[in-house]
Amino acid sequence: MSERTVNESAVPENQVQSAENLNHAVIELLADLVRINSVNPNYEGGVPEAELADFVEQYFTALGVETWRQQVYPDRPNVIARIPGRNPERRIVLEAHLDTVSTVGMTIDPWNPEIRDGKMYGRGSCDTKGGMAAMMHAVASLVADGITPECDVLFTATIDEEYSYRGVVALCDSLSPGTVDPHILSHEVPPRNPWHAEAAIIAEPTGLMAVIASKGLVRWKIETRGKAAHSAKPHLGVNAIEHMAHVITALQQDTRRLSEHTHPLLGPATCNIGVIRGGVQINFVPDRCEIEIDRRLLPGETRENVLAHYQQLVDSVAAEHPGMDVVMHPPMLSDRPLETDAESAAVQTMSNVLQRLGLDATLTGVPFCSDASKFGAIGIPSMILGPGSIDQAHAAVEYIECSEVVQAAEIYRQFLIEFV
Repeated sequence: MSERTVNESAVPENQVQSAENLNHAVIELLADLVRINSVNPNYEGGVPEAELADFVEQYFTALGVETWRQQVYPDRPNVIARIPGRNPERRIVLEAHLDTVSTVGMTIDPWNPEIRDGKMYGRGSCDTKGGMAAMMHAVASLVADGITPECDVLFTATIDEEYSYRGVVALCDSLSPGTVDPHILSHEVPPRNPWHAEAAIIAEPTGLMAVIASKGLVRWKIETRGKAAHSAKPHLGVNAIEHMAHVITALQQDTRRLSEHTHPLLGPATCNIGVIRGGVQINFVPDRCEIEIDRRLLPGETRENVLAHYQQLVDSVAAEHPGMDVVMHPPMLSDRPLETDAESAAVQTMSNVLQRLGLDATLTGVPFCSDASKFGAIGIPSMILGPGSIDQAHAAVEYIECSEVVQAAEIYRQFLIEFV
């Protein structure tokens, strides 16, 4: 690990936590992760995740842990580390993403991990370098203590979760059952398919709650096309914004029906119009208008069925308004819902660990998307669990409670030891 230390220069002496109370090793590791800019390159100020990937790889290599890369894009690799278990036919996956959102609008130094009042501040501290540090520390602790878990353990650090999930998708696609493409890896691939796994834990800020359900997502554009004309003679044109108003009204009415069907952990599906664009200037009849829609899916809903419903809705609006030209564009982004069986061995083991550590073992759901659904889609019982609150993720002042990072490391460690 780096010899750099957590910046506590601005912390009153009586508020600096002791090494014993904070478990200094995992907090030091978190500070090292936060110092490295890993803003997704699709956002302002972003860079490839290569530097952080190098750090993760070197951390495990120094421990003598088998480590290799999957090159997804140039300078944007996934990093995989493996410790062998007593039963090589069973595996646990720990996953955390390398990238963060942009630092634009932050009111603190994003790369200066300071601790104040037991909280570490900095971009990514909550989403999701806190969980990553805890996972890395948990794996390292097994190595340091000479503990061989029952199952093989794979720690995976993936790219691009904050933009389009290409890291975890590439991981699952290229290492799907029965296929391993050696050309995508820079090191020798383990001889067995490493994605035949009995459990996956994905690090996202859940306040240490075990999440077994999450909503899916589909985002797409709807466009109305009209005819430009001078605003002094609007009858010579076709107003695309007015036509879009009819579409929006229909969408609002349709959205009300979503509350009729709820999921016990997720509540109802939602539909939000987040962007509208139209017109050129005030004295033109606008010939184009478009909206961008964010629709959150419940388990049991599919992208195809949802889009088919909205296509039918748009067609019905167009039929009611002769001369309307309206187009639904292909989805820009989609993600499946996650729903993991509460009675699965993975979930039951996690519940037992949380109970024994005196933590809330209530199983819950979250409305946001994550890498977890991709593991669930290939048949791996998956949970989302990590330190921090989603309310601090992406915030202008991002922080995480250091005590939760320490607790998360112990949760992960106990799970790795107990799962059989």
